[in-house]
Amino acid sequence: MAVHAHPDDESSKGAATTARYAAEGVEVLVVTCTGGERGDILNPSFEVPEGHEFESTEGRRAVRRLEMAGAAEAMGVRQQWLGFVDSGLPEGDPLPPLPEGCFALVPLEEAAAPLVQAVREFRPHVITTYDPSGGYPHPDHIKCHEVSFEAFHAAGDPERYPGTGEPWEPLKLYYNHGFSMKRIRAVHEAMEGAGLESPFGDWVESRDAREIPERQVTTLVPVADFFPQRDAALTAHASQIDPKGFFFAVPRDLEVDVWPWDEYELAESRVPLPEHADGEYEQDLFEGVRSEVPA
Repeated sequence: MAVHAHPDDESSKGAATTARYAAEGVEVLVVTCTGGERGDILNPSFEVPEGHEFESTEGRRAVRRLEMAGAAEAMGVRQQWLGFVDSGLPEGDPLPPLPEGCFALVPLEEAAAPLVQAVREFRPHVITTYDPSGGYPHPDHIKCHEVSFEAFHAAGDPERYPGTGEPWEPLKLYYNHGFSMKRIRAVHEAMEGAGLESPFGDWVESRDAREIPERQVTTLVPVADFFPQRDAALTAHASQIDPKGFFFAVPRDLEVDVWPWDEYELAESRVPLPEHADGEYEQDLFEGVRSEVPA
């Protein structure tokens, strides 16, 4: 189960991993907390699909659902909505208040209840989500971490969240690391070495980049064979992803050579795991699970 804040997050964070496991026969469910109703048009070539409009909250929600269906098909996964409303990304100094009724303002137990129910119904062995920072300070990403962490710990407790199904205890919890500085630097240096203009430019040497705390990476899942599915999922989100933009600025053959992995941080495991030497990584989110659970 991959838990994400908005439609398109599942395609920019771990999409090749979910596509790989789905192709291998693993049951994969993407859970989307909000409808992405406050996402702006970020693709200059985007055209609103015929029969739709993008001016109202309802119209944006409908378009984002259409895009999400295309992304799920590209990855070969199931997808489920939790039904909360996008909080938007507040900007300004001081920051404006969040919109009434948005996901980030929903009390934790109320926000976590539908995810606990989804965990109890789907019965995942592994859950992936964001680290406590949200990966970046979007209020919905932080809330996504909070509800995922809550569901991971509460779903197996029969005393908690009554009425949301039979208890189920997931075995491993991971945090996505979509754009670690190690990955960015490796790709940046490879592009410059190949005489290409890096999309990361001066960013890798900036003060902002140096001050980003690097979280531990425990797991590198080989996914180069599934970059095409990831890219198809990204372009399915046509209102958000520019096919000539940032996500496609690195030549795929170079990416395959330099960084053919998705990165994760193992947050918790309820199964025993083999020890890894310094510099070695897990290569499978189901390490330790496969030996504990019948196929």
